[in-house]
Amino acid sequence: MPATYLDRIVAAHRAAAADDERSFDALRAAAEGLPRCRGFAAALRAESETSLSVIAEVKRRSPSKGDLATDLDPAEVARAYERGGATCLSVLTDEEWFGGSPADLVAARAAVGLPVLRKDFTVDPRDVCDARLMGADAVLLIVAALADRELAGLHALGVELGLDVLVEVHDEPELARAVAIGATLIGVNQRDLVTFEVDTDRAVRVGAAMPEGVLRVAESGIRGPADAERLADAGFHAVLVGESVVTAADPAASVTGLRARRR
Repeated sequence: MPATYLDRIVAAHRAAAADDERSFDALRAAAEGLPRCRGFAAALRAESETSLSVIAEVKRRSPSKGDLATDLDPAEVARAYERGGATCLSVLTDEEWFGGSPADLVAARAAVGLPVLRKDFTVDPRDVCDARLMGADAVLLIVAALADRELAGLHALGVELGLDVLVEVHDEPELARAVAIGATLIGVNQRDLVTFEVDTDRAVRVGAAMPEGVLRVAESGIRGPADAERLADAGFHAVLVGESVVTAADPAASVTGLRARRR
């Protein structure tokens, strides 16, 4: 039995990839013919000159918290986030564990002008092509889920297809692996993969080890303005926030409150 929820989810995605008979070459050719992406990393960097960028997430449920907003309208939520000043969106497309779908991403992106991250468990080159084909502007790679060769290959493919690639780490050894493959957009997930507990010191600690020039994103456990301000002071350019904004009575105001000013 796999030890963590990440192991179980990744195993299921690998099994699905093994059963996928679609041609990678055909998918890649289709992805290469699409218009330019909106520029996920560029938007984060530009906004971070004056305030902490907010990546607001369209998220229906999670393995650790269960149902959050299962009946949400992704377009309506995306528009609320945009009104609140979100710099970018993140949309869960995993169905089994998060209740999401590619249709959620398509609807959210069509409703706003913001760049969109496909938040999913990328384990196969066809996953990267799928992200581009469904309209994503960025794709997520989780270091803990990938071998070094996979990480490097999927990162290179994303860049070649015009996507920005958010590489997620949980500790300093994973950060070293991300840096080694040339990642320039790195997220620190503060949630422990075994216990589900959030360590609010994790991002500050791991962020301090990031090299100059890396665009820094803090993920998980960001509950409000005080957390956002602390992360901005620690040198993070952006926060990726799901639960606290998607469950807020006023999602737009919740996003606005996270946009800590640069000191």
